Amino acid sequence: MTKSKLTTLDSLSLQGINEDAELIPLMTPEDEEEIDKEDLPETLPILPLRNTVLFPGVVIPITAGRDKSIKLLNEANNGNKTIGVVSQKEEDVENPTSKDINKVGVVARILRVLKMPDGNTTVILQGKKRFKIDEILEEDPYIRARVLEVPETRPSKENQEFNTIIDSIKDLALEIIKESPNIPSEASFAIKNIESNSFLINFVSSNLNLPVDEKQKILEIDNIKDRALATLKYMNLEFQKLELRNDIQNKVQHDMSQQQREYFLHQQMKTIQEELGGVSHEDEIEEMQARSKDKKWDEKVKKHFDKELSKMRRMNPQVAEYSIQRNYLDLFLDLPWNEFSKDKFDLKRAKKILDRDHYGLDEVKKRIIEYLAVLKLRNDMKSPILCLYGPPGVGKTSLGKSIAEALGREYVRISLGGLRDEAEIRGHRKTYIGAMPGRIVQSLKKAGTSNPVFVLDEIDKLSVGNQGDPSSALLEVLDPEQNSEFHDNFLEMGFDLSKVMFIATSNSLNTIQPALRDRMEIINVTGYTIEEKVEIAKQHLLPKQLVEHGLDKSHLKIGKTQLEKIVEGYTRESGVRGLEKQIAKMVRYAAKNIAMDEPYNVKVSSDDVVEVLGIPRLERDKYENNEVAGVVTGLAWTSVGGDILFIESILSKGKGSLSITGNLGKVMKESATIAMEYIKANSDILGINPDIFSNYNVHIHVPEGATPKDGPSAGITMLTSLVSLFTQRKVKKSIAMTGEITLRGKVLPVGGIKEKILAAKRAHIKEILLCEDNRRDIEEIKPEYLKGLKFHYVKEMSEVLELALTKSKVKNAKKL
Repeated sequence: MTKSKLTTLDSLSLQGINEDAELIPLMTPEDEEEIDKEDLPETLPILPLRNTVLFPGVVIPITAGRDKSIKLLNEANNGNKTIGVVSQKEEDVENPTSKDINKVGVVARILRVLKMPDGNTTVILQGKKRFKIDEILEEDPYIRARVLEVPETRPSKENQEFNTIIDSIKDLALEIIKESPNIPSEASFAIKNIESNSFLINFVSSNLNLPVDEKQKILEIDNIKDRALATLKYMNLEFQKLELRNDIQNKVQHDMSQQQREYFLHQQMKTIQEELGGVSHEDEIEEMQARSKDKKWDEKVKKHFDKELSKMRRMNPQVAEYSIQRNYLDLFLDLPWNEFSKDKFDLKRAKKILDRDHYGLDEVKKRIIEYLAVLKLRNDMKSPILCLYGPPGVGKTSLGKSIAEALGREYVRISLGGLRDEAEIRGHRKTYIGAMPGRIVQSLKKAGTSNPVFVLDEIDKLSVGNQGDPSSALLEVLDPEQNSEFHDNFLEMGFDLSKVMFIATSNSLNTIQPALRDRMEIINVTGYTIEEKVEIAKQHLLPKQLVEHGLDKSHLKIGKTQLEKIVEGYTRESGVRGLEKQIAKMVRYAAKNIAMDEPYNVKVSSDDVVEVLGIPRLERDKYENNEVAGVVTGLAWTSVGGDILFIESILSKGKGSLSITGNLGKVMKESATIAMEYIKANSDILGINPDIFSNYNVHIHVPEGATPKDGPSAGITMLTSLVSLFTQRKVKKSIAMTGEITLRGKVLPVGGIKEKILAAKRAHIKEILLCEDNRRDIEEIKPEYLKGLKFHYVKEMSEVLELALTKSKVKNAKKL
């Protein structure tokens, strides 16, 4: 029901239409009878209405603006004041014809015509009875038609069903008036005072908030009872809409009140924070908004940031989630999205830097220069994943820093040793308490660029714990095809790692997950020769220790001979860490004497080395030239580089058992068993009495029993040791060997050749026996490393024995 539809002139006067209008009473049953008795004119001028429908008995104001309508009203007002009112089918039609109007309308009496200040004419009409257009007589200057009366069927006063419907209409109308804020409460008096049932139905139908076509359908219903039911149906629908609207408004009003309360409290809090010198919630958000304008992120990241910032704006600063959201957005702003440092493509300069910082390592330097060359030509190459593999102390980690300087990139390093939580790589979900991003994202934040040189130290020492497998999490990081969208759980967005140059370091490849190893380019960083160690000590280690101890090169000078003595007598390693510790002792000796004003030799002599460092304790590891049968020098690979290995055999009276000691692994025990069985099977060829095997026990021992030893490289060494023992032929001087055997006497190739060669040189070995298939490994080693060594390549065990054993027996050979 709408407020704009009025029923009395008194109501019109309330709107200022006519202050002196007299009160027109509501239609009574007697009024209806009089109207029913009135004859319907044969012809009527027709007034089309745009957006309303006139019902019998109802009074409505109409504003006329069309020339035809004004002319019709003026003539009718001067005449008998009776017109026909019909509604238009389409309200947009400006000049309606007979085709544009409905056929059923209401005869209306003009109660008053008012001239409005804006030039329009307002007329107050009261409906009487319905009619139907029979024929259009003329359309100019306005529509005139022949009409027929449309009678109505009214139920009797005793019809209980109809009376119940009327009561329902009255009750529902009063409820609507009560619930609707737009209808004045005075309207309820009008409803209560209506005596005519048909007028009540028409009055309520006229004021329903319905489209014109729906009201026209109600008007065209001939049976008053059916019209009442239709009206009641629409009233129920409108009442439900009204209740729903009121519920929504109540909820909105409550929410608005809550928001106003929170806003007031936030404003007070902001004032308090400003008084205490802190930063207010709004200032933080504005600052983040300002910082975001300078970021180089793409549209997807920007949209996500704006969404999260809006979420933070709606949060109460006192809740726990607020600080999490603030940390999350701070991370977004601190990360170097699409920020890259400019690469320096001066290859000669890069080579100088690498040569300056590292002596040797030619293969590694060559690979880095190749990468720089390709990057210079293409400028869009995905960064490789390099893995520097080798023993400790050879400069794998420090090499990453030199590469970063050569490229002009930032340097980042994280240690993966002992890492057992996947979240250390991928981060935690930000919903958890204490959540933080993974170490990859944290390191990029510190670097400030998206293309640093990133060193993943000790990648072979990753562990597996209850929190997941971090090595599996690294699969995405170290895959050039996937890391352009690396997903960190805390960040919840993909971050581009494709421009990062990852360099992993490892002491062993065996403990690296195969899938992870497959993603990296393995570069073997081998140990140093004695000559290289001396040069490294001279160029790098000694100057570094002098600076760290507050001295300069005038305070201490160590010659090449003394450095070589330190290397040979006090270090046994592939790298130079132990060597640096010994040099540090020499520097501390000089620093103590300077601080105490005591005399010392600035130029260190060999005696000074022994005085400061003590008796050389590693010279015993050099080749032992002895006259005992059954002792052979082998070559072994260890996690700290190559080493020499002594294998001893001895016979004792017994029943032919074989025992092995020296903390050997399963593979080396198998090698000993294979060697023994080969000798038994070929005793005639080797010139060994078969009775020995049943009358004597054989014991094989590898000294330094506390050190675990294992690997498939001691087969020929054990067999040579046993044959030397059984035949009492000693092994030739200054010879060492490495290789594995089969039961048929074939010699198999082994790995770690370069490390073993370096160990042989440190031990002053002169000749080395190798499998023929290892010849290619020797060819890859620099000739200067091989200086002073003679190599024998063999395929059969018979060749090994021929080359390794002397022709004559040792002096005082045991009679077997």
